[in-house]
Amino acid sequence: MPSTLIAGAVPGTTSRPHTPDVADTTLTGDFAADRDTATGLLRTLTARITELPTRRERTEQQQRTADTLHRGARTLRRDFLARHAEQVYTELTDGHTRHPRLDRLAELAADRYPGLVPGRDLLAADARLAQRDKEGWEIDLGIFFHAVLDSPRAGSHLLCTMLRPTPDALAALPEYRRTGRADLKLATVTRRDGIAHLELCNDAYLNAEDDAAVAALETGTDLVLLDEASRVGVLRGAPMSHSAYRGRRVFSAGINLTHLYHGEISLLGFFLRREIGYIAKFTRGLCLDGEAGGERWWPQADKPWVGAVDSFAIGGGMQILPTLDRVVAADDSWFSLPAMEEGLVPGVANLRLTALTGSRPARRIVLWGHRLRAGDPDAALLVDETAPADAMDAAVERAAQHLDNPAVAANRRMMTLGEEPLDLFRRYMAAYALEQSYRLYSPDLMANLERTWISRRARSGGGRR
Repeated sequence: MPSTLIAGAVPGTTSRPHTPDVADTTLTGDFAADRDTATGLLRTLTARITELPTRRERTEQQQRTADTLHRGARTLRRDFLARHAEQVYTELTDGHTRHPRLDRLAELAADRYPGLVPGRDLLAADARLAQRDKEGWEIDLGIFFHAVLDSPRAGSHLLCTMLRPTPDALAALPEYRRTGRADLKLATVTRRDGIAHLELCNDAYLNAEDDAAVAALETGTDLVLLDEASRVGVLRGAPMSHSAYRGRRVFSAGINLTHLYHGEISLLGFFLRREIGYIAKFTRGLCLDGEAGGERWWPQADKPWVGAVDSFAIGGGMQILPTLDRVVAADDSWFSLPAMEEGLVPGVANLRLTALTGSRPARRIVLWGHRLRAGDPDAALLVDETAPADAMDAAVERAAQHLDNPAVAANRRMMTLGEEPLDLFRRYMAAYALEQSYRLYSPDLMANLERTWISRRARSGGGRR
C-alpha cells in the first residue's frame, strides 16, 4: 500500500514544497527495490529532522514539522517491515546462524539498512538528554523490534538469543564455581548448601531497577542457572541503609523514576532486556549452544525459583512474582503496580496477572492501582506463604529445600508450556515493544514524572525512587 510522506518545513523556512523523492511512495513487495526505496527516503527524512534545532530549542512550528517528518518516516518503516522483517532479520543474523542481542541487532540494522533504525550517533545524542528533551528515536527501535518479534521465525530466534548466557556471566562463571560467590556491584550471588541466593543491592534507590541493575540481575541469573552445584535459586532484596528501612531488606521499588526522568532508562537496556532477559530466564531457563529455536526448543539449564518479598514489591518487583515457583512474603509487606499511573505498561504483568488472578482483579491492580497487603485475601493469588519478618530466613530456606527435588524441573517446564507458550509470549512482546516505546515519549508520562515523582522528591528532600 502507498506510504504518504509529507516533508513539511525545515529551519529558516515556513515550509518546503514536496519533492518527488519524499512524496507519495509505493512499496512493491520486491525486497531489493523496496530496500533501496525505503532506506533512501528514510535517510532523507532523518536528515531533515536532524537539521532542525533540538527539541528543547524548537518553535511550535518547528516541532510540528518534526512531528510530520517523524510520522512519515514511521509510516514507511512500518510498511517496509510489515513486508520484509523476516528477510531483514535473516540477513542480519546470517541465516539465523548468529545470535546478536538487542543492542547489537539494532546496530547491525542501522549499518546495513541506513535510516531503518536510528544509528549510534542519534541514540547517543538522545541518551545525554532528560526524557522530556529527547527526540524520541527509541520509538523507531520499538517499530523495528515489534516487526521482528511479530515474525514467528525471527521472533522465536531472537527470544532464544536473549535466553543465552551473557558474556559477563560466562566470564564470571569460573570464579563463581570456585568460590560460590559473585559480587556484581548492584547484585550478589551466593551459594549455600546447594541453594543460590541472588540479591539485588541497589542501596541508593531502595532496590529500584535501572539499566545497570537489569544487567547485574541477568548476569546473576545466568550464574545461578549455569552452576551445577546449585539446584534452586532464591531472589531477594538486600538490607538497606536508608533511614526509613535501615537494616531491613527491601524486595524492589520498581523502576528508578529519578533515572527515567533524567533520561537514563533505555528501551532496549531496560524495558525489553528485562522482560526477554533475566525475567524470561526465571520462567524458561537458558538456551545453550546447539539448541534449536522456536516452539521445539526445550531448556537444558533451568531451575526452580523462590521469591522472598520483604517490605514491598512495587511495580517491576511485583511483575516478577508470577514467574517464580514459590513466593514467601513477610506478613507486613505490600505490593502495588503503579505503572499506568506513571504512564507506562507494566511489563508482562497484563498477560500474567490476568492468567493468574482473573480479569477483574487484574484490572483493579493494573488500571486502578489497587494495593495488596500480604495478609489480604486477594494477595493469596500472588503469595504462597507469609511469615513474620524475623522468621523469613527460615521460611525461605524451607521453601527452597522443598523445591530441591529432581522432579520439580520437569513439572515446572510442563506448567510453563501450558500457562505461557513461547509463541504467546512472543506475540505479547511484539506488541509491548511498540506500545512501550510510544509510552516513553508520551506527554502524560512527562507530566506525571514532573508532577508526581520529581515534585514529591523535592518536597521530601530527596526520596530515593
